[in-house]
Amino acid sequence: MARSAAIGTLIDELIVALRQSDKTVPTFSATKKRCEAILKDSSTWNRTDPFAVEKQLDGLQEKFRVLNKDDLADALGSRLSELEVQRSSWTPEYLSLLLQLSDRPADVSSVPKFETSSYDNASVQLKWSEIDAIGAEFADEDIWGDVDYGAASSDSETSIASSDISIPRILPQGAQPLRDEFVIPNELLTSGEDADLVKTIKSGHFWEYDSAGIREFAQSHTRFITELQAAREILFMLQGLPTSLFWQIDNSIAVDRRYALNHASIAAFLHMLRSYADIGVEIGKLRTFVKIPQCVVFLQTFTRGVEKELTDFDAFLSRMQLSYLSPGKTVTVSMLQLTEEVQKEVRVLLLLADLVVKLGSAPPEQSFLCLDLLYNLVCVNQASGNKHEHKSLAKLFFSCFEAYARPLRLWLRSGDLEASQDHFFITDCRHDHDMQTLWHDWYLLRETSGHLHAPTFIKPSARRILTTGKSMVFLRHLNVAIDELESSHWQPLDFDAVCPDDSTWQLLPFSSLLDQAIGNLISTNHILASSMLREQLNGQCGLWTSLSALQYIYLCKDASVSTTIDSKIFASLDKRGGVWNDRFLLTELVQSAFGETDYVDTSRLIVRSARKTFHDFESQSRKVKILKSISIEYVLPWPVANIITKPAMSMYQRISTFLMQIRRAKYILERQRLLKRNDADDNDEDEDDGMGYIIRHNLLWFTNILYGHITDMVIATNTETMEKTLAESPDIDSMISVHEAYMSALEEQCLLSHNLAPIYQAVIALLDLCIHFADIQAARHGETNRYDTSHRSSTVLKGQHSKRRRRRKRTEDSSDSEDDDDDDNDEHEQDGEDNEYYDEGMTSISFIESSYSHRLGHVMRQFHRSLAFVIAGLRGVGRVDGQQSWDILADRLSWNAQSKK
Repeated sequence: MARSAAIGTLIDELIVALRQSDKTVPTFSATKKRCEAILKDSSTWNRTDPFAVEKQLDGLQEKFRVLNKDDLADALGSRLSELEVQRSSWTPEYLSLLLQLSDRPADVSSVPKFETSSYDNASVQLKWSEIDAIGAEFADEDIWGDVDYGAASSDSETSIASSDISIPRILPQGAQPLRDEFVIPNELLTSGEDADLVKTIKSGHFWEYDSAGIREFAQSHTRFITELQAAREILFMLQGLPTSLFWQIDNSIAVDRRYALNHASIAAFLHMLRSYADIGVEIGKLRTFVKIPQCVVFLQTFTRGVEKELTDFDAFLSRMQLSYLSPGKTVTVSMLQLTEEVQKEVRVLLLLADLVVKLGSAPPEQSFLCLDLLYNLVCVNQASGNKHEHKSLAKLFFSCFEAYARPLRLWLRSGDLEASQDHFFITDCRHDHDMQTLWHDWYLLRETSGHLHAPTFIKPSARRILTTGKSMVFLRHLNVAIDELESSHWQPLDFDAVCPDDSTWQLLPFSSLLDQAIGNLISTNHILASSMLREQLNGQCGLWTSLSALQYIYLCKDASVSTTIDSKIFASLDKRGGVWNDRFLLTELVQSAFGETDYVDTSRLIVRSARKTFHDFESQSRKVKILKSISIEYVLPWPVANIITKPAMSMYQRISTFLMQIRRAKYILERQRLLKRNDADDNDEDEDDGMGYIIRHNLLWFTNILYGHITDMVIATNTETMEKTLAESPDIDSMISVHEAYMSALEEQCLLSHNLAPIYQAVIALLDLCIHFADIQAARHGETNRYDTSHRSSTVLKGQHSKRRRRRKRTEDSSDSEDDDDDDNDEHEQDGEDNEYYDEGMTSISFIESSYSHRLGHVMRQFHRSLAFVIAGLRGVGRVDGQQSWDILADRLSWNAQSKK
């Protein structure tokens, strides 16, 4: 029991020490039970299996070798071999404990590198101070005395053996002093200088003045040097090294005018040095530029290209120096020859230096200017016949353009943009991810004030590039596989591929060759993606079905359907019913009217209406403008909505409203019945009725001519042309352009454009005149139901006729006051009847202030005046833009004017 209690106490302390927690932790008891079970299984009489340990060690060595750690496996094997020599009965337990304590030996372990003990190899250094050099310690002994070896010489061994003379001692040799303690005498040292060699070297240091040189400089202010010295100084300066002939001052290089050549004039020599200094300044700009870190990929490529040109130039300078320093051959140093060779090698660098200066002044967002400048340099040098410069610059241009074209290839291949797209001319403008605006708003060209952020040679193809990538995005959202596009072969954009070494190709300008290469890069994907997308729009997305539906809904392709809708709306409007513009009832009406049309999906039809106040309704109910408060919306599928845009749908609605306004005027004129009294005995009344017939005929003729011209001439002709052109469109942008041109033509020829607003307002005035004339006729005949002659009030008719007769009588003759009072009483009674009549929705036209004939005359004059204005306006527009439709409509409208004359 005491042993068990001790073991339990030790287990408690072990758990607390390892887990760093109290015994009150809920998991403490479970942990203790597991420890007790493990100890019970590992009893004292159970020994470690040596074979299992050996197998585990062998597996560990094999694991090390598989992981390519042979050194670790060899070290483990050698140590096990050493341990086998000193093996004991507890060796398996030791090894098992080490294996259990090991932590990821294959990842963490490494062969220890023990340092060799310095104690074994270190030898005790004997210092000179430890040696008795004076010999004071052995001063009493005669060890330094001379030995006489010949005094007691004898040939007999016995004499030697019995000799009292001792064997001489070997003289000790003193220890070698340390190097730091030993001082070499000065007389033993030699300078090793060759006076002639030193003199030769110093003669080359022309910048160092001796006393004679100083006196010479003081007298002549000029230091004469050789051409070799000047040439070496020039080469050093061109390599960016400090020299004595040239001084580096900020970003310029100045010439030291103290030096001259013996055989050349100072002016000519200084002029040559200044020309070299100018070259050095330009090369210095390039050396400074290549040290600036670049974050744009193609600018990094350009920097590497400039570095290569500088490296080649430095190699040329090194070869020149080597030729001057070669001892094995005689070289004639000539400044003129050096100038010619340097100017030949530095041409490309000077062009690049000018490019770097222009590039440094450009804003960061116009980094593509580097490609533009390179492109211009290549074209100019090709036109100038500089083959070497043309080839060098063209290779640098294509290396930069290849780096610039990487995001372009990605966009053409998959429609994806790189994460860092700040320097690409296509930008991602997605915000709400509205699928109906995918083509127009998701991806746009990066432009500032109309200027595209792209190289000049890319701008002609920028739209095609944008279209190709958007087609890929469109197809991806339509779940169309594009594997075959990804496997397309890309032609490399390098100098050898674009500008082959062929005499026929060398005659072509570089711009044409590059345009052809870029066109080939785009064409394959553009044609394939556009054709696939066009097939999807025509087949799966129902583009042509949607176009036909729009023609039925907005362009009145089926007159029977529009008549059904108009009759309901116009009848409710004439009755002044409050539900005439109820959007729910109107939506149900429109959906039921188009229910039997195959092309129209009635679930996509919605009617929207603007609520009108009573005052607005009263002021606009007798005008065609009130119909603008009703609009029919047809929700297109999102792929088709990218072709037929929201502005196009708005124009469809405007055209539909204009046609409905014309039908409204026709409707109210056709429903109006002109009546003639059988007992009429007044010739004036006959004339008024005749004029009413004429006016009604003219107004109906105008509305029919206008409506027929718009539907049969304008809409039908333009629709047929649009459908034919749309079927031949190569890509989506072309389809959108065709439909936009179609809508623009309809807007123009339907008088809805901004520049035709005066003519449009005149037409609307004529349509309002139709309604006004109908109201005059309604007031004239006093119908209780304005346009239904079967319910006519005879009382109102009699009151109207008596009132008109009394008004005429008052105009012609004067009456007495009694009659006037009676007439006034009658008029008040009639006004009461009129007010009750108006409350039932009837017109408020009164003939008190203006007679019926006067009103008819006003309508006739207004009709002819507005019609003449419309005809003149149409003819003027026809002369400006040459549209035949304007002249045709003007001629047809002028028939009535000519017949009137």
